[in-house]
Amino acid sequence: MTKKNISYNPDWQSDYAEMVVDAQEAVSQIQPGQSVFLGTGCATPVELVKTLVARARELTDIEIIQLLTRGDAPYATQELSNCFPVNSFFISQNVRDIIQEGFGDYTPIFLSDIPRLFKSGKMPLDVALIHVTPPDADGLCSLGVSVDIVKSAAENARLVIAQVNPQMPRTLGNSTLHVYDIDYLVPVDVPIIENHPPESRPGTEEIGEYLGGLVEDGSTIQLGIGRVPQAVAPFLLKKKDIGIHTEMLSDSIIDLVEKGIITGALKSMDRNKIVASFVMGTQRLYDYIDNNPLFSFNPTEYVNDPFIISRQNKMVAINVAIEVDLTGQVCSDSIGYQFYSGIGGQLDFNRGAACSENGKAIIALHSTARGDRSRIVSTLAPGAGVVTTRGDVHYVVTEYGVAYLHGKSIQERALALIGIAHPDFREQLIKDAIEYKYIRAELADYSGNITVRPKETHTTFLLNNGAQLTVRSIHLTDEARVRELFHSLSQRSLYTRFMSRMKWVPRKQVQKFVYIDHRSEVSIVATIPEADGDTIVAIGGYYLDLSTNRAEVAFVVLDKYQQQHIGSFLFKQLSTIAKRNGIAGFTAEVLDENKAMQSVFNSSGLAVKSRLREGIYHYDMAF
Repeated sequence: MTKKNISYNPDWQSDYAEMVVDAQEAVSQIQPGQSVFLGTGCATPVELVKTLVARARELTDIEIIQLLTRGDAPYATQELSNCFPVNSFFISQNVRDIIQEGFGDYTPIFLSDIPRLFKSGKMPLDVALIHVTPPDADGLCSLGVSVDIVKSAAENARLVIAQVNPQMPRTLGNSTLHVYDIDYLVPVDVPIIENHPPESRPGTEEIGEYLGGLVEDGSTIQLGIGRVPQAVAPFLLKKKDIGIHTEMLSDSIIDLVEKGIITGALKSMDRNKIVASFVMGTQRLYDYIDNNPLFSFNPTEYVNDPFIISRQNKMVAINVAIEVDLTGQVCSDSIGYQFYSGIGGQLDFNRGAACSENGKAIIALHSTARGDRSRIVSTLAPGAGVVTTRGDVHYVVTEYGVAYLHGKSIQERALALIGIAHPDFREQLIKDAIEYKYIRAELADYSGNITVRPKETHTTFLLNNGAQLTVRSIHLTDEARVRELFHSLSQRSLYTRFMSRMKWVPRKQVQKFVYIDHRSEVSIVATIPEADGDTIVAIGGYYLDLSTNRAEVAFVVLDKYQQQHIGSFLFKQLSTIAKRNGIAGFTAEVLDENKAMQSVFNSSGLAVKSRLREGIYHYDMAF
């Protein structure tokens, strides 16, 4: 089979006849004791690998160096472990068993550092087995679907053997080798390995929706490997001018490009280009990237350079984890003592996005493993390694919500992570957090209410002076800010809100506003950005009486923000939330002197009934 649009020299085999050999002759150049690099991903040179393994009886101590390979790995067996010891930078499924059984090895390293290993000679390469397109009229062979560390390996290996395939897509960018930088050309005509997306599992769609909510118009995004990062694609369909700077591309990219979502028009670097270093997808994607000038394929030392990543405005990095502990430590490469995957580019992109202007570094994971084990854990499993440190972590996303940890205290982190853990495990996580002194013991009283806020409650309100308030649900980490609000209220405002003379609001009362179930108890706040973070200037909420299906509503606004209709706006938001929750209406008690609150209720448009008794108005408002 040949490609319809030939972009290579059709006479290449005759023009470079002195370099063209069959696989057996090429592989016969490999000698015992040498190190052999294998091409990456769906560009794994399968024919060369098969031929090499067929020589097993003639060889010994051939160190197989690889990143992530696809297809069969016939060298990765216990019987051949002395002949072909495996050393992998990332543990793919086809070598996982041999490494976990102790007959292969794993080198943990940032993906961006691997090319330096090769170039410096710290990891010398004797042979590189790669997979390329036929040379074009200028003698350039494209590395096709896998540029990544393959380009560096080929440039630094003593001997380069290329599987030359007309079915390999010709990718553009810094993605070529000159034919004279290759020693042997082995013609093949075989389909490129396809990588079909894994089946979704419960919770994947919800994670994708939360991830989509974190991506702003004009963002440049990186999507890591697996079902979770790719789940964001359907939730980008209403975004504008999204850019791509990522290690890997999958089929999900195509629809977003064709619908005009991905344009790259606002990228700070490589504007209007989709930048990647390798592709893992189906033939549809391979046909799409073939000779497509929209795509710029580059080696890992560029794509994964944290400095390059950080120069993109609004860079969003989405990567996965195996488990996250309550302090924010992220394990991504091992399950206990068993190595499972690898560090990969997680830290490269996490740190790059964190340093980007308005960037977001995100770790996403399902809340449970197979439904029976929490992946938000009190402590990492014995032997588990930390890939993203607690100092590096920013956002953590599960199907139960989003926890923002950067700059937060251990108590704030623990509460935020418990709030996005699976509900079946939250009570135990709270007990453990109290035992480890991560959170105060008194919070055990609220174990049933440590939950994430509803994602739909988020809007803005413009003040008369042009300042913009954000109105959102209360966060688990808002306790200190709510205390500050109450400390800043005048004695009059405290009295009209609580109908009691008090100098301050007790901590226990503040906690009742914060640790709620978001259905029978709801709290929302209005915030304004300050230099040291958001300041809460108003809080409102309701408490449901299950016997009447009506909720008692109340709110308070910081004195200097009063008389600006903030209370009316909060009331409308609370009404919307209550209606969604099937609540029939509101009740309220208001002091006779509190004319502002009475005005909010009387002009609400609801069916309002009120009666005055002993200086207090009793309101009943039906939806």
